[in-house]
Amino acid sequence: MATTPSDARGAGRRRWLAGAGATLAALALPALAQDKPALQRIRERGTLVVGVYNDMPPFHVGGQGIDVALAGALARALEVKLSLLPFTADENMDDDLRNMVWKGHYLGFGPADVLLHVPVDRPLMAANPRVNIFAPYYRERVMIARNLAAAPRMESLDDLAGKPIAVPGLSLAGWLLIGADSGKYREQLSTRWKDGAEAAGALQRGEVVAAAGNASELESVLGGDARFAIEPLPLPRMRDGWAVGLAVKKDSEDLAHALQAAVNAVADNGELGKMFAAAKVGWRKP
Repeated sequence: MATTPSDARGAGRRRWLAGAGATLAALALPALAQDKPALQRIRERGTLVVGVYNDMPPFHVGGQGIDVALAGALARALEVKLSLLPFTADENMDDDLRNMVWKGHYLGFGPADVLLHVPVDRPLMAANPRVNIFAPYYRERVMIARNLAAAPRMESLDDLAGKPIAVPGLSLAGWLLIGADSGKYREQLSTRWKDGAEAAGALQRGEVVAAAGNASELESVLGGDARFAIEPLPLPRMRDGWAVGLAVKKDSEDLAHALQAAVNAVADNGELGKMFAAAKVGWRKP
């Protein structure tokens, strides 16, 4: 029998509908998978994807560091393999949470199942309702290290007046020192260092008399060296640091509970303290 134009149009329409149906079915599969609880998806996949910051000594540098060790402990607690997702920090923490926790990066990677080293901060939580920030595992703070032979005492920054101080310029330590006492110490600051670990290295080599940065950065380089003292930055109304923890999607409640239990366990059994000690950093309970 000859095929009429009407039959041909009908066959084409049926083929289009069949193809569209297959496409919609394929698109629906990830959506159905997303309907499963987060922890179930991770266990079925067999891996925990953990976001860690690039070039953040001593927490992550070149695949090693405290956050890498913690990520491994979290994966073991969930009885899955670890998949690290290193990334470079964006302009602000809100961007990092969007790129690595709830949406994914515009370059095509992410999000991770969990992001480490997130400030446990109420304003940050309020500004990011799609994210759950929890499980603080360390308290960071700004410190200053000094060569005891060149600066035997430091009751205030005046005891370092005229002496060279290394500090990463684009950091909280840098901003605090640049603005301290209306800029009184600005001319003696060496601000070319990218982080506090580099600044501590300059102090260790004798290029400066003091170095400022995060406690973890300074301790990872100078910890245990009796030639140096590491103390809180002597500025009025100085905060007693800030806690860092984990972040997951807001609706990943089962995953958050499991990770909280894992962090509690490694803190209670001393494993977390050993991770910090391996990097020469004193673990400060949040």
